Formats: sequence, structure tokens, C-alpha cells
Amino acid sequence: MFNSIPNFKILNRITVGLLLSSTAAIATAGTVTTDGADLVIKTKGGLEVATTDKEFSFKLGGRLQADYGMFDGYYTRNGNSADGAYIRRAFLELGGTAYKDWKYQINYDMSRNTGNDSSGYFDEASVTYTGFSPVNLRFGRFYTDFGLEKATSSKWTTALERNLSYDTAEWINDNSGMGIQASSVVGNMTYLSGSLFSENNNDTDGDSVKRYNVRGVFAPLNQPGNVLHVGVQYAYRDLQDAAVDTRIRSRMGIRGVDTNGGNSAGSNGTRSLFGGASATEGLWEDDSVWGVEGAWAKDAFSVQGEYLRRTIKADEAAEDINVDGYYAQVAYTLTGEPRIYKLDGAKFDSIKPANKQIGAWEIFYRYDSFTVEDDNFTVSTAVRQVGDTEGKSHTVGVNWYANEAVKVSANYVKASTDNINNEAGDDSGDGVVMRIQYVF
Repeated sequence: MFNSIPNFKILNRITVGLLLSSTAAIATAGTVTTDGADLVIKTKGGLEVATTDKEFSFKLGGRLQADYGMFDGYYTRNGNSADGAYIRRAFLELGGTAYKDWKYQINYDMSRNTGNDSSGYFDEASVTYTGFSPVNLRFGRFYTDFGLEKATSSKWTTALERNLSYDTAEWINDNSGMGIQASSVVGNMTYLSGSLFSENNNDTDGDSVKRYNVRGVFAPLNQPGNVLHVGVQYAYRDLQDAAVDTRIRSRMGIRGVDTNGGNSAGSNGTRSLFGGASATEGLWEDDSVWGVEGAWAKDAFSVQGEYLRRTIKADEAAEDINVDGYYAQVAYTLTGEPRIYKLDGAKFDSIKPANKQIGAWEIFYRYDSFTVEDDNFTVSTAVRQVGDTEGKSHTVGVNWYANEAVKVSANYVKASTDNINNEAGDDSGDGVVMRIQYVF
């Protein structure tokens, strides 16, 4: 028995040798070839494959945002504390280049936080032609261009939810429909875009409601940590003979009061009606919004703000609706890194940590305000009084960019309203929202 042990060791060595030889044979059994230029494969920040001549490429990436929020007062119907845990976004993203001049982008949202079974969950599905340089032509489903904060990806916005003024005119930078957009960077200091969009709304003849957007930004300083950005924009749609939902319903910066993709406050969440009406044929003639935007950044410090003015012109409705909204925000990176800025799209991007051990730490404050003048409301109710309604919020927060893939955020929101309250009579509320984000 003991004499057999060396033979057992020899057998093991022979077996291992055969396995290694088989592995080597498999590894060299074939070669990888291409029918064109050589390939470059990158795995940092997703999987990217491209030809060396840059004629073809594709990149597979995505984002996951998991949120948890606690809130009380105005945010709930009875004023008591509630919470919500939900997947804010869960995207798979596929984009790339074909034949050098054609670019494509497909983003699919698996969280079902927005959209429904009839409209699907494609956040974007578009093709862009770049052969008319410096003009790019984009076709398909995408977000129409209106506003600095909307142009910035949800991955890299400073606050967890975008400013309240967007709640007063959600259609201006929405992706519900299909369209075409032309955009261009001119002279390394100007960005211009214009689009025609066919909404998922029809008039009585079945003709879709058309949306027109234009945006222009002048940014003579457009490098990270050295940004000066001023812009104007306008959006218009013809609503004659169309049944379009014009309700102005804000969550006041707390998504968990009413959301999909997980748990929310359910029937106890407050999402008040500040103005407008549900889809009713013939109420309105047209809908228009104009706005201005500005930003300045110096090293780790940045300031930005936007203002918009909306007018819904009455047809069969008794009165026009007028809306004003704005926000102002200041942010500072404690660890010294600047916010990246991209002139193509006129938008801020990520903060890349300089120290891989501690990451980058950012703090910010934002003030939001909007006013809705809708004189079609002529009778007070328990939750809405006659007259102009207002919403205001203060948001303070901290963002930890642990690395280029992981971001952890916490926001505190203090909101108040005028001529609007919950069923318990509260016109102010507090909320805390936290998020962990992973991008690749």
C-alpha cells in the first residue's frame, strides 16, 4: 500500500500535464480574424469593441440606481411619515458607430419606473448621421432638447431629482414619441439644436401632435473647471382639436410619493394638481414654453440656474394658463475635482475622483420655485384654493463618487406650497432620499 503512493503522485503529474496540454491545444486550435481593420477591445466602463480605423464600434453599458426615501407632512395625505424603496433606473445601453458616419444608441429601462406596457420601456432608440459635419442629424426616439439640467445625464445630475420647474411642463424635454433633431457645435464655443417631434397624442383626425424645440448655448469657456455657459430655448406644440393631458402635478422633489419600479407611499402619497386639466378634446389652442439657462464653474466650484415661462392658450377653456418656474444651485467639490463639461450637448458630465482611495466628495444647495396661474379653477376644495398656486423647495445634499462606477448620494428636501395642501391641511413637508448608483 505504501509503495503505491509514489505511483499515485506520478499519476497525478501525468494527469495535470495532459490537462495543461489539452488547454494549450484548445487555445491554439483557432485564430481570431476580421474581414477588415484590426480590433481594439476595452473593458473599462463597460465592454467596447472598435476597429482601429474607427469605421465600426459598439459599446455595451448601463446604469443601476436604487433609491430609498423617507418623508412626511405635505408629502403624505394624512401627514404621517411614509417611505419608499424603489429602482429609479435600470438601463442596458448599447451604442456605437457603423460605416463611420452613422451612430446608434439603444437604452432599455428594465425598472419600469416610467412608461407602461403600451409604450414600452425604451428610454432611447435613435440613429444619428454625422456625415454633414458639423451638423448631426438624429432620428428616432430621444429626449427633446430643452434645459441644462435635462441635457445632463441622470447619472451625473447634482441632485437626485431634476428641478421643479420641469414638473410644470414635462413635455418640453420628454421622449414620448418619435422625431428628428439637427444639432451642431460652431466655433468651439456655441451649441445649437432644433427638433421636430411627433408625440403619442392625436387630434380628432388622428394627426399626431407635433412638438418643435430649439436651443442655443454660448459657452466661450467650456473646459472642466473653467465654464461660462448661457443659453435660451423655446418649445411649441399645437393642441387644437386634440385631447392632451395638461395637468401640472409635481412630486415636489420626492419620487417615492408616487412611483413604479418598487415600493412607494401608495395611496397615501401626495402628488397635487397645481393646474391644468386631464385629456379633454378641444380645451386648448396651443402650448408654448421659453426659457433661459446659465452656469459658471471655476475649479471645484459651480453655479447654475434656469428659468422658464409657459403659456397654455385657451380654446374652449375659459382662461389661459400661465406658469413661471426657476431654480438656482451652487455646488462645491470638497476634494478639489471640477465637474466635466461637454460643449457637444452643452451639458455637465461626471466628476472623476483624483484619489482612488477616498474618491470625490461634493456638496450642494438648490432652491426651486414655480407659480401656476390657472383661473379655470373657480371653486375651492379641501386641497386646493382658488388663486395662483405655488411650490417651493430647498434641497441640500452630498455626493460621494467612490470611483468612476459607483456614486452614493443623500438629499434632504424641505418643501412648501401656497393654495395647495394635503388632506390633513399640511402645506409643508420634509424628506430624505438616498441612492446608490453603479454605471458601466
